[in-house]
Amino acid sequence: MVGTIVTAMVAVSAVMLSIAAVLTVSRMSRGPSSLDRVVAADVLVAIVIATAALDIIINDHSTTLPVMLVLSLLGFAGSVSIARFVADRDSATRWNAEPERPPVPGRDAPTDDEGSP
Repeated sequence: MVGTIVTAMVAVSAVMLSIAAVLTVSRMSRGPSSLDRVVAADVLVAIVIATAALDIIINDHSTTLPVMLVLSLLGFAGSVSIARFVADRDSATRWNAEPERPPVPGRDAPTDDEGSP
């Protein structure tokens, strides 16, 4: 009885993961920006990790666990590096920001009105 329930749950999970993988690949192929494609790739890594977890459940072994750990670390490192790259790129090319000007001596000097007599 329990084996039948687990098998049904694994089958439903496999179908859901397959649908998620197809939708993620379609987002990667047509994403409007490169950041959308990177997020879709990160989601695809998470789907592969979940599929490896299904393999552990079906075959009743834990040899896939190190693979899941490495994939999660690679996904995290990739997401952080892409986020830093995009943040640096966005700070370098802001559209509505005025260019920074160096302070003019005498005019833009900081004033301390609290301590003056």
